[in-house]
Amino acid sequence: MPLLPAALLLTTLLAPAPVRFTWPLPPPHAVVRAFEAPTSPFGPGHRGVDLAAPAGTPVLATADATVVYAGAVAARTLVSLQHRNGLRTTYEPVAPLVTAGAPVRQGEVIGHLQPGHCESPCLHWGARRDRTYLDPLRLLTRSRVRLLPLSGPP
Repeated sequence: MPLLPAALLLTTLLAPAPVRFTWPLPPPHAVVRAFEAPTSPFGPGHRGVDLAAPAGTPVLATADATVVYAGAVAARTLVSLQHRNGLRTTYEPVAPLVTAGAPVRQGEVIGHLQPGHCESPCLHWGARRDRTYLDPLRLLTRSRVRLLPLSGPP
């Protein structure tokens, strides 16, 4: 087995592990409405997923983060978390148990689901990197492994 150059070995050892996200609610995880990417910054779409759950259900931090907002926006309350990989996740409508600036750990209860978003209670879970909205369900799975063709003899 060949030895790795010291710089590559050090970079590999010090590289942060990829952030692994978990569900924001205890099971089951019924998706009531799927993600629909907006075509423009203010265009139509559904900037997250809606997950069915009874009012009062604990809402969990999906990964370690810092709370950037916890409170009312218009007629709803929400919690917004900034993760170390540049992602921001939001959870609404949630009665927050956390405050802005507080660190949270994956699986920690950040609030409780309130009625009011869907016809039956549900959690709207959103994710974005910078100004690009992402399907939060993609945070739960690893990327597909892609094999490239062999360009020549080994």
